[in-house]
Amino acid sequence: MKSLFILFLLLTIQTIVLAQKSEIFISDGKAIGGYDPVAYFTEKKPVKGKEEFKSIYQDANWYFSSAANKELFDENPQSYAPQYGGYCAFGVAGGYKAKISPDAWTVVDNKLYLNYNQNVQKNWIKDQSEMIKKADSNWITVKEK
Repeated sequence: MKSLFILFLLLTIQTIVLAQKSEIFISDGKAIGGYDPVAYFTEKKPVKGKEEFKSIYQDANWYFSSAANKELFDENPQSYAPQYGGYCAFGVAGGYKAKISPDAWTVVDNKLYLNYNQNVQKNWIKDQSEMIKKADSNWITVKEK
């Protein structure tokens, strides 16, 4: 009976842990879908990362297109990691998490913002400063969802 209770308890804990969403947007086991966050700054475009250039930051696997980009990230990840864990900035401004498209991005004041798609990005850009204020305020609670 005691063994059965322990098994039940372990399964319950596992279910609770797995049900929680990550603070980082992960797709296929990779932060921001395996795209190189540094490349948005250095190459001004989305670039897929490579398996041989991987770092772990905030319990997520981040991939880079070059050793140089990996080194830049490792030295100062807060400068290159996208805002709101890489979730759609427009969604966070609205109070929820949404996946992103690597082609829908902007850099504002040296911070990377990603969006669900380019149509959503157009709405994000219309009132970007207000959207950033809302998303910054919302992220405190949204990241826990």
